[in-house]
Amino acid sequence: MYKIGIDIGGMSVKVGLVDGDGKIILKNRRKTAKTPDKVIENMVCQVEELLSEKILSVKDISGIGIGCPGAVTGKTGMVDFLPNLGWKNIPLVQKLKEKLDTEIIISNDANVAALGEAVYGCAKNYNTSIMFTLGTGVGGGIIIDRKLYEGGHSKGAELGHVTLILDGEECTCGRRGCVEAYVSATALIRQTRSAMLENKEPAMWDYVGGDIAWVDGKTAFECAKKGDETAIKVQNQYIKYLAESIMNMLNIFRPDAVIIGGGISAQGKYLTDLVKDYCDKFDYGYKGSPKCDILTASLGNDAGIIGAAALLE
Repeated sequence: MYKIGIDIGGMSVKVGLVDGDGKIILKNRRKTAKTPDKVIENMVCQVEELLSEKILSVKDISGIGIGCPGAVTGKTGMVDFLPNLGWKNIPLVQKLKEKLDTEIIISNDANVAALGEAVYGCAKNYNTSIMFTLGTGVGGGIIIDRKLYEGGHSKGAELGHVTLILDGEECTCGRRGCVEAYVSATALIRQTRSAMLENKEPAMWDYVGGDIAWVDGKTAFECAKKGDETAIKVQNQYIKYLAESIMNMLNIFRPDAVIIGGGISAQGKYLTDLVKDYCDKFDYGYKGSPKCDILTASLGNDAGIIGAAALLE
């Protein structure tokens, strides 16, 4: 049976009609409106447009899943706080149910991305998996026995805000030393620029055309592949931060697989091999521990839609 997946983002809201195999049949997107009521109105229109195009009604779908950034309470369907859009205490599920009479489930966007990979993506053959999404920030998702674990009141699984270095770099959350402050794409760009300013070796400077403003999450990796010593140092330090963050989760949950998603994951096997080599060297925290596969997320830009739809499984 079909289901609907909704991916709420700061710039756009994407809605997809998803089949039983996790394939998107149709999708559309609209620019994220300025008020919650307008966003909800647009979502209803987006859902109705998709159903109409396939000559379906709400009765022909098993429900609607929603992935939403910020703090969400799944049990009540409440968006407690969505800072990028200025939302506070928005009863999103209730308001949608007034217009669309079907089951509606909501969860944090990083959670649904992890669920999508576990149900339909790279981790579908694993019972337990953990996902790190490495973008502007660091999102996290935990799957235990093929079920999404959100923590108490749906407020757990904040893997990006586990302390990595006590009293370290300031994090966007207001604390210091969080994983996000060291392994996000934002952090890697900061680390790369700092190294470039300290060492004027040409490779990374040439890569960005002499303009440090063009440094991105690929700069250090691509130049390290070419043998630039400064880039290799940046890369290796970043891998240490990332692998140590992953090993913290391994020592708590001992998952079958760890998934790396987000923009940094575009490095693919090059990245996962570096992480795996580091983890193997340190035996995941103790001798003889079971090994864990390190995977690259496979759902790409559709992870939000597919993962949201997976909430209905």
